[in-house]
Amino acid sequence: MTFPDAHTLIDQRIAQYDDWRGTTLASVRALIQKAHPAIVEEWKWNVPVWSHQGIICTGEVYKAAVKLTFAKGASLPDPSGLFTSSLEGKVRRAIDIREGETVNAKAFAALIKAAVAHNGGGKK
Repeated sequence: MTFPDAHTLIDQRIAQYDDWRGTTLASVRALIQKAHPAIVEEWKWNVPVWSHQGIICTGEVYKAAVKLTFAKGASLPDPSGLFTSSLEGKVRRAIDIREGETVNAKAFAALIKAAVAHNGGGKK
């Protein structure tokens, strides 16, 4: 039995939501890929996962938000204040994107790059 790869499963998740949530998930996916082309798409816990030397973030879809949970978000600089959820957590942080909201692409790319650097211990 052959199972779909992560890329296909993420495509299917985006297509499953034919409203702002699918569009938002597709948008942040493109921003993640553009920020660091070596990031790998995975499928874990029935959600999209983006990784590079460890998990960068997951992408969950809820009724009122698309949530990007950064596995080590509490350790990342966030000068633009992108994190809006799980702020009290000791390890994770999340960005909740609600209908009509957009993410600052430049600040988001910087956050992705910081997460990649953190996972690699700052080594290039």
